[in-house]
Amino acid sequence: MSVQSITATELLPLLDGFDTIIDARSEDEYALDHLPGSVNWPTLRNAERHAVGTLYKQVNPFEARKHGAAIAAHNIAGHITRDVMDKPREWRPLTYCWRGGQRSGSLSLVLGQIGFRVTIIEGGYKAFRAAIMADTARLAQAMDFRVVCGTTGSGKTRLLHALQRCGAQVLDLEALAVHRSSVLGAVPGQPQPSQKAFDTRVWDCLRRMDPGRPVFVESESRKVGNVAVPELLIVAMRQATCLNLVLEDAERVRLLLEDYDYFVRHTDAFCQRLDVLTGIRGKATVDAWKGKVAEGRLSDVVQDLLTQHYDPVYLQSMDRNFKKFPQAVVLQPVNRTPFAMDQVARSLLEAKDA
Repeated sequence: MSVQSITATELLPLLDGFDTIIDARSEDEYALDHLPGSVNWPTLRNAERHAVGTLYKQVNPFEARKHGAAIAAHNIAGHITRDVMDKPREWRPLTYCWRGGQRSGSLSLVLGQIGFRVTIIEGGYKAFRAAIMADTARLAQAMDFRVVCGTTGSGKTRLLHALQRCGAQVLDLEALAVHRSSVLGAVPGQPQPSQKAFDTRVWDCLRRMDPGRPVFVESESRKVGNVAVPELLIVAMRQATCLNLVLEDAERVRLLLEDYDYFVRHTDAFCQRLDVLTGIRGKATVDAWKGKVAEGRLSDVVQDLLTQHYDPVYLQSMDRNFKKFPQAVVLQPVNRTPFAMDQVARSLLEAKDA
């Protein structure tokens, strides 16, 4: 038998060295968050885990363990039959469960008895999460961030994409959060990740970056939709060098109508989102905007939202939170198109190289 354990801290720099990362928890636990690249081989499935837990509380632990062992043995046999028969002797799996105990231990025992070199995470997912949160803080403080600022609709995300196309390092928090970080920012049909999953995504992105090269990131607030940006990452961003992306108002309106085309096509949903602003802008103002939407005057509503709501709030936030914003280099694309953003990105990177 060949089963060895590894601490979560020791694991982090070695994570990509395993052939398969196996999450032995239930489907719901896996869906909430899991190690990057892992596959789900439940030792106890959702309903089975609930049933064993109920038996543990209502009868006694010994009876629960007997029934749990029988179910686990059956499920592990299924995983072996489906997923292991084609694996060579050299296959090196990493296993974990919630705390690195019975579920991943049972699976690891069987795999080790077969003859595979199995590694199990001490403390399981719980220890891994603690380790990546500490490592995220370390990585955030080590990075040379360049914060792309700019009022709503100025094309910050488009510039980040252009910088990626040009080979720059980019931390796209809105993509990781599946949210555009505004009242209208929810992506239709795409739920946001859990907080834990978002934290893991941020760490997984940061760990792959070179701290010797700039990392471009958008000037986000502490929350992107329903998920919070790690605290020390926010601190590092707010102390970093800023870039100010400026786009004329007409282009900003066109850009937003393109990026939020769902609301252009579904005006009822647009009006429902506008209701969120009633407490801030007042019912009369929001009703007036909804009236313009009904008349097909979406451009006018977007212009009003920019000048009356988004711009004042954004500029106050920048002055209050981003210390180097007053010294920001101004970037002015000729328009909102990807070609124009590519031009800005190339000029920016060439200037950095110079």
